[in-house]
Amino acid sequence: MQATCRDLLDEYRELADLCATLSPADWRRRTDFYDWTPWDEIAHLCYFDQTALQSINDPEAFIEGAKALNRLMASGEHISAVARDTFGHLDGPALLEQWRAAFEPLVAALARQDPKARLNWYGPTMSARSFATARLMETWAHGQDVWDVMRRPRPGSHRLQAIAHIGVSTFGWTFVNRQLPVPATAPHVELTAPDGRVLTWGEPSTTDWVRGSLQDFCLLVTQRRHRADTRLKWAGEAAEQWTRWAQCFAGPPADGPAPGQRPAL
Repeated sequence: MQATCRDLLDEYRELADLCATLSPADWRRRTDFYDWTPWDEIAHLCYFDQTALQSINDPEAFIEGAKALNRLMASGEHISAVARDTFGHLDGPALLEQWRAAFEPLVAALARQDPKARLNWYGPTMSARSFATARLMETWAHGQDVWDVMRRPRPGSHRLQAIAHIGVSTFGWTFVNRQLPVPATAPHVELTAPDGRVLTWGEPSTTDWVRGSLQDFCLLVTQRRHRADTRLKWAGEAAEQWTRWAQCFAGPPADGPAPGQRPAL
């Protein structure tokens, strides 16, 4: 749990350090993620990091707030509008400070949890370890939007392994979420980490597999790149379908970027 929390804190701080370099105009740039700006990306993370901390410190208040948010979403409100309503009085640098004031105590609170402790969230409860890893995945994904809009190539890290694990673990969810039959056998996944290590998931197969770089796989499952804009390779019908629809995050079925919309930098 301590290692997971250190990785989460490093992920937060890396993105915060990037955002600290943004000019007022940079904060208002439109990304390819639903036209969100870097301000929107950080406001979104800040909102849910604050509610994540509330889930730990005041579970009953969190449950009531979650019910209210779910009702708002059911009425057609967009989460981006909720974040804007909450933090709209802050400019980029002030929002960044607000976010730091949320994620630093969140990581400290998570580090004190039993890894198997169940924490409330907007769907089913999650173990503390999974909760921390999910926050890492979401931070990395929204951070990618900021790296992209700033046209800066993003360095890889060992933290990608945790995100890839979520991607592999949500193979079945990708199909269930679209009300499609789940293939009987998940493809074997073989990915090369930035440090050259080869990571694998599932049973070896010569007919059903996904191979490539760890970073490309994470970009795919978080829907930050179309598969055509990665160097991933795959074989078998299950892999063909999965790489078309892969979605490692909760929520209704989402379609990632079109081919060529977010090419590699």
